[in-house]
Amino acid sequence: MAKQVNSTYGDALFDLAVEEKQVDSILEELTGLLQIMEENEELLTLMTHPEVLKDDKLKMLENIFKGRVSDAVMGTLLIVVKNDRSAELPAICAYVIGRLKEYKRIGIAYVTSAAPLTQEQKAKIEERLIATTDYVTMEMHYKEDASLIGGLIIRMEDRVVDSSIKRQLERMSATLSQG
Repeated sequence: MAKQVNSTYGDALFDLAVEEKQVDSILEELTGLLQIMEENEELLTLMTHPEVLKDDKLKMLENIFKGRVSDAVMGTLLIVVKNDRSAELPAICAYVIGRLKEYKRIGIAYVTSAAPLTQEQKAKIEERLIATTDYVTMEMHYKEDASLIGGLIIRMEDRVVDSSIKRQLERMSATLSQG
């Protein structure tokens, strides 16, 4: 059900962003808005609290965001709250951000390595991902996990490439235990 709510409101805002040629500005606004919601849990708590009146929630949103975000984003926020879907605001924002990045052909990759990567290694990974996908740019996220021993794990959407030594050892162990 939550995915349906995200796509219902999110698709409408996405379509409006494309139609009004506001993809870049709405992407920037939603990214900032999502960051605000993540950093200020009290805001979402107030927006979802059953004892806070809907009119008060709407006024609060207008006081905080009116004039700081586009009419399209403001209108979406107000509609979501009017329809008692305040708890879904972060997920709706994340959904639209994903759709807008996909539209702009920006890929998102999560790379886990056993040791820190140099800038040169990071650049090669990014170049390789761009060359093997339809994306024109990549948004790269790096983290380290010493338990991998060596190699990399690269995640993009629902795809995972695990070339870590840890994974190779697990495969060898499974093969040996079967035989």
